[in-house]
Amino acid sequence: MAIARDFLIWLSTKPALTRPIATTGMRLGFARRFIAGETVEEALQVAQDLNARGLLVVMNQLGEYVKSREEVEATYASYERLLREMAARKIVGTITVKPTQLGLELAPDLCRELACKLAAQAQVMGTVVEIDMEHSAVAGATVDLFEHVRSAYPNVGLAVQSYLRRTESDLMRLEPYHPKIRLVKGAYNEPAEVAFQEKSEVDRSYLDLLGTLFANGFYPAVASHDDVMIARARELARESHFRPDQWEVQMLYGIRRDLQEQLVRDGVQMRVYVSFGTQWMPYFMRRLAERPANVGFVLKALLKGDRTAPEGSIR
Repeated sequence: MAIARDFLIWLSTKPALTRPIATTGMRLGFARRFIAGETVEEALQVAQDLNARGLLVVMNQLGEYVKSREEVEATYASYERLLREMAARKIVGTITVKPTQLGLELAPDLCRELACKLAAQAQVMGTVVEIDMEHSAVAGATVDLFEHVRSAYPNVGLAVQSYLRRTESDLMRLEPYHPKIRLVKGAYNEPAEVAFQEKSEVDRSYLDLLGTLFANGFYPAVASHDDVMIARARELARESHFRPDQWEVQMLYGIRRDLQEQLVRDGVQMRVYVSFGTQWMPYFMRRLAERPANVGFVLKALLKGDRTAPEGSIR
């Protein structure tokens, strides 16, 4: 299973090899299990449907490793439009952006400027900008970016990864801000010197970090499809006397939909991570890597032209 996972993550970095799947994924429909669509309009329609079912959203335009300032500025313009449209349609949700989309590696000063502009616009509209955490090589710069933006705008959150060894110290550094923190396990291939390699280590780290979030004044966003992690978060919320509006669970669009709706019925704030855009293939491959058995439904769709996957096939 670990070999299959590593292979899929490696494949996610090889567009030349995955392009045949990418060209048919939306046409056949199987990619829509995880991807809301390729356009802002398609994503907004999905968000409205989720809201109608009592689910909050966090909107993510896919794309990473931009190569020019023009691409950076186009990404910013798309997020700016997304914020305007969400406000106009009264969509209850936030946005999340990858720092490399805004030029973190290409033009750091421009990245900081655009991240602040997004936060300012979101603040006027009464919503939040969440900053995604990417691979470990940019983790430090991402925390620096968050601090820069957060020093001026309180409506900024950050994702952290339980498999990175540095995360505990990052949370200690960020504790004075009492920010919203989205805790994920992590989905990149990382070396042992920077990341835990065994699932048991990653899970133990996740549980430890959950305790830190609930005990030290953070707003925990528990990003997990794992029943054990969610149950522990609910225990911690009760023990720490957190109101329902002081924490949330986040899950990816298309995964554990039954559980998402059950949590809403239980009175838990449930936010769906809605991804969209033309650059969806790396994200899609990483989702498959989380449970390589899911590859079967993709192969079936490719071979037979199936347009959907059964609800129970993806957990």
